[in-house]
Amino acid sequence: MQIFEDWNQKVKRTFNATNPEVVLTVSEAGSLLGLTKDQMKLYVDKNKLTKVPIMRSVHRYLLLKSELDNIVQT
Repeated sequence: MQIFEDWNQKVKRTFNATNPEVVLTVSEAGSLLGLTKDQMKLYVDKNKLTKVPIMRSVHRYLLLKSELDNIVQT
């Protein structure tokens, strides 16, 4: 039986395997800050965080974990 894997998690895993910069999905970043996915999207735009684009999808992106760690520490 095939196990379902969320598409965002698959893209994140592939990106992390090929790039030294660690990224998070919008949902993961939101849970780290205590925000919903929609609230996190607004937060990203308002604070001009770096969006790592995902090919073949205009509306999806990953966020840099290092930027979020800096926000959490302050």
